[in-house]
Amino acid sequence: MKKIRKEDLNQEVYDLFDSYVHSKIDRRKFVNKLSAHAVGGLTVSSILAFLLPKYAEAQQVKPDDDRLKSEYKEYDSPKGAGKMRGLLTRPVKAGNKLPGIIVVHENRGLNPHIEDVARRAALEGFITFAPDALFPLGGYPGTDDEGREMQRKRDRNEMLQDFIAAYDYLKEHQECSGNVGVVGFCFGGSISNSMAVNVSDLKAAVPFYGGQPELADVPKINAPLLLHFAELDKRVNEGWPEYEQALKANKKDYQAFIYPGVNHGFHNDTTPRYDEAAAKLAWKRTIDFFKEKLG
Repeated sequence: MKKIRKEDLNQEVYDLFDSYVHSKIDRRKFVNKLSAHAVGGLTVSSILAFLLPKYAEAQQVKPDDDRLKSEYKEYDSPKGAGKMRGLLTRPVKAGNKLPGIIVVHENRGLNPHIEDVARRAALEGFITFAPDALFPLGGYPGTDDEGREMQRKRDRNEMLQDFIAAYDYLKEHQECSGNVGVVGFCFGGSISNSMAVNVSDLKAAVPFYGGQPELADVPKINAPLLLHFAELDKRVNEGWPEYEQALKANKKDYQAFIYPGVNHGFHNDTTPRYDEAAAKLAWKRTIDFFKEKLG
């Protein structure tokens, strides 16, 4: 079987994958459409295997890294969903209280990649908390397909309130300075925008390719924003011009970067949508922004 390289697949395949992982098409339709691209030694199964995340191979910071203290912590869901749980991570040799970052997952629960991202941020000198919106339903189930199905069963506003409760939990944590920001990816990017609207004392928000809030809510934003977009991500980018116009009209503090030639999910190093140069630059900008805004 031919070994697939990123450049072997055209943009239509990545657009199909985006539609699939965001539930615009079901798995059967996705697989059927992939058959048109199974040429030149490629098979549908090999393309599918290539596109799906490979968490173990891409892990940058191991769960048992001895530079970090990581543990799962529960807190109350404010909307009656019972308990929520998240991964709390901070450097072992912290000394003083640390600024905090809420890390918000994609549309499939707290998978190993987002836990890895939370650990990466902690190594930069933050206390991070990565909640799992699926915990009231049993938690991330081990596969993204199942995770997406589960997350669709939850009400989006209830999940937003759960992430806001996570912010409150982290802000009051004895090892946190009280200065807390949020970073999120895809669904998490949308939640990051929504938290900027709904949390008046949020210190910073960094949405990665996240959906925009209602334009009427933009005046409520107090937190400075750092927004990352992928040039090829037509679905999310469609709403950006109006959002930017509203941010400007309301004199909000924001920076936005559109990374050329990359797809939605370019920061996620577990799939072939990953773009190393763009991901590293976006992450450096993110950490520098948090260090500036959170102190």
